[in-house]
Amino acid sequence: MIELAAEEPNSPLLPVWPEVAVGLICFGIIFFAFYKKLLPNINKTLEERREAIEGGIEKAQSVQAEARQTLDSYKELLAEARHEAARLRQEAQEQGAALIAEMRAEGQRQREEIISAGHAQIAADRKQATEQLRQDVGQLAIELAGRLVGESLEDHARQSRTIDRFLDELEEQASGSVPSPTEAGR
Repeated sequence: MIELAAEEPNSPLLPVWPEVAVGLICFGIIFFAFYKKLLPNINKTLEERREAIEGGIEKAQSVQAEARQTLDSYKELLAEARHEAARLRQEAQEQGAALIAEMRAEGQRQREEIISAGHAQIAADRKQATEQLRQDVGQLAIELAGRLVGESLEDHARQSRTIDRFLDELEEQASGSVPSPTEAGR
């Protein structure tokens, strides 16, 4: 029993020193392998990723700057196109208004020509009808006067005077004035 007392019971809190030594040796071997083999590869991979990310960021920034420039140029082109469209629309409206005014003026001029030609034609027709009527009335008056007088009134000068006198009397009667006896005796 004494022997048993000489051996101390193992405390769960106290480490076993041979196991600690073996654990430290294994940790050293793993740390050395990690430090020599894995750590450079990990650092290399991380550096490549960092460079790729930085390059990607720089590339993205350059693409973004280029996109902004392209957007600005498109906005300028769009503003110019809108300005040009507004200018063309304004020119078209002005040309349309000028064309309408020109067509109106041309229509007015043609209307005036037609009216003027119509008035001239009416005046010519009236004059011709008046002359024809004068001749017909004169001829009838001469025939009637010849029958009343009983002699031929074939003399042209006398015929013209008689016709003129007869028509003058008719015009005076039509205008409402009554001929005086001296005018009627002519």
